Amino acid sequence: MTSSTTNTSSITKTSSITKMNPDPKFLIGVEAPADRQEPALWFAFRGRDILLKVKKNPTAVPKLQDFGELGLSAVREQYMGTLEGLHCYSVELEEGVEAPEGMEFLDLRQAHAKLSERCFSLVNKAVQVMEWDRVNQFCSRCGTGTLPMAGERGKKCPNCGELFYPRISPAVIVLIKKGKEILLARSPNFPPALYGLVAGFVEPGESAESAVVREIREEVGIEVRNITYFGTQAWPFPNSLMIGFTAEYESGEIRPDGVEIEDAGWFPAEKLPVLPGKISISRKLIDYFLQEEGLDK
Repeated sequence: MTSSTTNTSSITKTSSITKMNPDPKFLIGVEAPADRQEPALWFAFRGRDILLKVKKNPTAVPKLQDFGELGLSAVREQYMGTLEGLHCYSVELEEGVEAPEGMEFLDLRQAHAKLSERCFSLVNKAVQVMEWDRVNQFCSRCGTGTLPMAGERGKKCPNCGELFYPRISPAVIVLIKKGKEILLARSPNFPPALYGLVAGFVEPGESAESAVVREIREEVGIEVRNITYFGTQAWPFPNSLMIGFTAEYESGEIRPDGVEIEDAGWFPAEKLPVLPGKISISRKLIDYFLQEEGLDK
């Protein structure tokens, strides 16, 4: 992707009220309690597959006083914080480990389709904490083993002093309106018949609004105006913060780039194709448009 100059006069300066609802009941923490005397939630991962129950409350995260009760060994664990007073841990498991009886490992995209929005938001936190811990065992500058920092989610190299914090990759996603139609696009990586919104990562030194203009121009070949902030959503594919916007069509003909986008077109609210899952910000943007049109999908 290459950066381009943005016409800032086309950007709406006043942000819209966010339509995304944060969960205030989860409190982030980095230092685990000294004694585990009550059950905790254990978000355990084999690679990027999450361990969930199959029987007795299917797709639930294990709730145990000690993770060893499952008969599995943790490679590493990280404390995440509390959900309504319940301690939460993220656990990395060995590759190839089998799920205990009554449980299964689910790919994150499968889990995304089955879990509630609230539960998936915690899975999202857990997998990113787990992966940050896994890939920062050694200093990328000098190769020395890193040490955890007290009181914050960070690691420090005892040799050269380099610091390592979890990294988030900002990406933009935009709903483009043209009268009573919206632009929906299809990636070659999507499931059959599924269409979504134009999205892409923010380049270094680029504003989110500039990224909106550039990504739309690169992927579908049109220009937009009245770019308005909608809301954000953490997204673990792989470690993104999705920044949602709405925009209005200004000019140009749709020309899919053939790489990121294989097909795109204008769709009226009454004739939408297969859409992304309900808890994704892509779907929330589309549902917001439908509500404005007095419809619901």
